[in-house]
Amino acid sequence: MPLSEHADQLGPELFRAIERKGYAELTAVQRAVLDPMLAGRDLRITSQTGSGKTLAIGLSLRELVNREAPASQRVASPRALVVAPTRELAHQVEQELTWLYAELGIRLATTTGGASYRDEHRALARRPAVIVGTPGRLLDHLQRGSIDPSQVSTVVLDEADRMLDLGFREDLEQLFERVPEARTTHLVSATFPRMVRAFADRLQREPAHVQGTRLGAANADIDHVIHVVAPEQRFDALVNILLANPSDQTLVFVRTRADAAHIANELVVAGFAASALSGEMEQAARNRALAAFKHGGLRVLVATDVAARGIDVQGVTRVIHGELPTNPDAYTHRAGRTGRAGRKGTSALLVAPIGVVRAARLLRGLGIDHRMEPIPTAREILDADDERLFAELTTKDAAEVLDPEQAAADSAALERWAPLAARLTGAGELERTVGRLLALARRSVTAPREVRVFAQRPVEGRARERGGREARGPNDARARREERNAAASNDARQHEHTRATAYERTRGTPTSASAAPADARARKARHPREQSQTTVAADGGYTSFHVSWGERGGADARRLLAMLCRRGQIRGRDVGAIRVESNYSLVQVSNDVVPEFARAASRPDPREPEIVIRLDRAQSAVDLAEKRQKLRALPHRADKRAPRGRAPAAPRRDDGHRPPKRHARKARGR
Repeated sequence: MPLSEHADQLGPELFRAIERKGYAELTAVQRAVLDPMLAGRDLRITSQTGSGKTLAIGLSLRELVNREAPASQRVASPRALVVAPTRELAHQVEQELTWLYAELGIRLATTTGGASYRDEHRALARRPAVIVGTPGRLLDHLQRGSIDPSQVSTVVLDEADRMLDLGFREDLEQLFERVPEARTTHLVSATFPRMVRAFADRLQREPAHVQGTRLGAANADIDHVIHVVAPEQRFDALVNILLANPSDQTLVFVRTRADAAHIANELVVAGFAASALSGEMEQAARNRALAAFKHGGLRVLVATDVAARGIDVQGVTRVIHGELPTNPDAYTHRAGRTGRAGRKGTSALLVAPIGVVRAARLLRGLGIDHRMEPIPTAREILDADDERLFAELTTKDAAEVLDPEQAAADSAALERWAPLAARLTGAGELERTVGRLLALARRSVTAPREVRVFAQRPVEGRARERGGREARGPNDARARREERNAAASNDARQHEHTRATAYERTRGTPTSASAAPADARARKARHPREQSQTTVAADGGYTSFHVSWGERGGADARRLLAMLCRRGQIRGRDVGAIRVESNYSLVQVSNDVVPEFARAASRPDPREPEIVIRLDRAQSAVDLAEKRQKLRALPHRADKRAPRGRAPAAPRRDDGHRPPKRHARKARGR
């Protein structure tokens, strides 16, 4: 239905604002809130992410904002409060309502945590009709008296489900105690779990359900893909996906703020225009990152679920889930960041082999059709990149048809470089010259990674048998066996890579050492949790590093090994001796990987910024090798069996004396 059909319901001012913004028609949820039968009623607005719920909020308030406010009020006396869970979402709502109400002369203000109180007081002094804010800051202004709630006629809770998940229930309850009871309350969300419905029943009176799309439905314009990835190669898989789709604007979801900062930093080191978005960032930095991402200055944005609730970027073409979401609603909100406003998008899940069944069950529960696809290999990425570069260099007329401005810029560039190109062509060795130019052009682009390719088998659905028990298909059983075997192999490799002999921690010195061969030690290796706090490698060629993490901080050999491999980008077999002291640890790293390890481990890690890894000057690899030689030089029990009736001679101590003899018991009987 064209936009002109709703001109009477919208009014001339709103109609012109929406038409000027470029809307040809309204979405289903936007048309639904224009129903005259809903005037004055509490609303529960549900629609899929990216379907225009923010504009629907503004349309639902169209009658309210036209009323005149009392002129005697000296403080802000808004007629509507819009509550959002995050700063980004609050600013997004404020920007959307600003252009919508521009011709009506309606003032708006935003109050969010982390913002300057002085700037907010200035905005509130202009007596806005609508205030958008986060729960804590809105309640703070109400308690301080800088907002008079007596004129509030409508309260809107945007992303109500997320506000309860974040623990804002108490703030919301106090906020509703301060606003008039004779008000309308609107709740807006893509999903309405049971907890949200129970909370809404306490706030609303006979609410009307406005449903733009099926509750909890995922966007039909999104292609859902599962990539099976080895857990230790998640970052390599992410790099290959980004290289295989160089024109995509990508949003990467992670679970914690530390993960967001760490992955964004690694992507920048790899040459990508990337940034993190998390709650620990200053508001100015968050605004800059969002603005750069929205205008194309950033290609990759790494965010948590909370921070990404306010991201409304129409150009996001790919969403990558670094880890499986915690629940179906979280996946709906994540995937909804792409495929917006009728555009196509891709939602890719990086899943370990052990999590494939769970991921497939999650998507089936949402009614989503998905497909399995392997991670692009390094060879495939390089071949595609060569073809793309060849097409860009040899295409003549296509650029003029697709983008005349770009064609004009290319023409100007050709005129600029034509004389130098002629000189290079006449200098001879044309192939070598072109090869050098291509190498220079691709110098700043990171090389694709070698990733393990898993067999892509479809995950069979689960059928329910009698008694309510779930029956697994043969593929599921085979997958479980392979997962168990893979886990067992990983454990065995970890034991083998440790290559350590247990030392008893008696006054910090070893009391005994094993002289068994390496294969025997590997067979007798205990579980990592049962290993002693100190291990020693069997061979030399190592350099010692000092780690500012000791036993008091919870360090042990197993946790140190995992941390060293992650931060230093090495494997377990590259680590030798691990010695854990009370406040620090000493570890040995193979000389073959020392330069790369030192460079990678020297970068601060957001997960543990207090842990510093540096070269140990007091205890070098040479010292450890000398100590090993001393241990090997100690006298041991004679290998040959002593003559019958005579005990083997006890080895002499360092002072030259033999230890006291132990008298054997006298035999009983004859």
